[in-house]
Amino acid sequence: MTETAVLQVDVRAGYRVLTLNRPERMNALDHATLMALITAMDAAEADPTCRALLLTGAGRAFCAGADLGSLEPGADLGDAIERGWNVLARRLTALRMPTICAVNGVAAGAGANLALSCDIVLAARSAKFVQAFSKIALVPDCGGSWLLPRLVGLGRARALAMLAVPVAAEQAETWGMIWRAVDDGALMAEAEAVAAALATQPTHALVMTRHLFAAGTADTFDAQLDRERDVQREAGRAADFHEGVMAFREKRAAVFDGKPA
Repeated sequence: MTETAVLQVDVRAGYRVLTLNRPERMNALDHATLMALITAMDAAEADPTCRALLLTGAGRAFCAGADLGSLEPGADLGDAIERGWNVLARRLTALRMPTICAVNGVAAGAGANLALSCDIVLAARSAKFVQAFSKIALVPDCGGSWLLPRLVGLGRARALAMLAVPVAAEQAETWGMIWRAVDDGALMAEAEAVAAALATQPTHALVMTRHLFAAGTADTFDAQLDRERDVQREAGRAADFHEGVMAFREKRAAVFDGKPA
């Protein structure tokens, strides 16, 4: 385990756990914390033994979003987003491994959208998701304006962003915003079980699935069929496909290496 003042990194067999570690600030992210998180993601990406990434928070909150106390009066918010949150959002969604978020408490503003950017989201039953931007006369960022309409529909997305009402974990599950709400005491055990399971799967195929789904929200049906054809061709060239077929034929568990062709 490595730990800084703002981020804890636990290296497990096949995956890493990144824990936001500013509980006194509800894990709100200033620029230094954003950069620490990006650096930790880069380190996971560079580690060939790391095949899944689990993100969570310390204390009673997952992440309260941007640390407003760290912003200078009159700061260019567009510049702050471009140098920080946009870098983080792009890095997270481009990782070569599946990502899991264990939302242990409040996820507000950009913190909510950071969580929702992960491939699989589990939340403690006490957790809440809040698009808090309108409370300070701002608009959703960290990908929120792209994510929310796709997850919950345009009508709900508009209301959540404009009214800034909290969404309880069980409601988020019902709406399809997250994968599952679990008992608070079981959250990390279940999240780590998911991460450990994903770490044994065909990693590259899982990430190609992520990219296919993202592209499908903008493509026509015919364009998406063409994209599926091309991606499937790539998947079929990888050793994992051949291993999966042989394991099926031999009635045994497949042993995937997770690598592209």
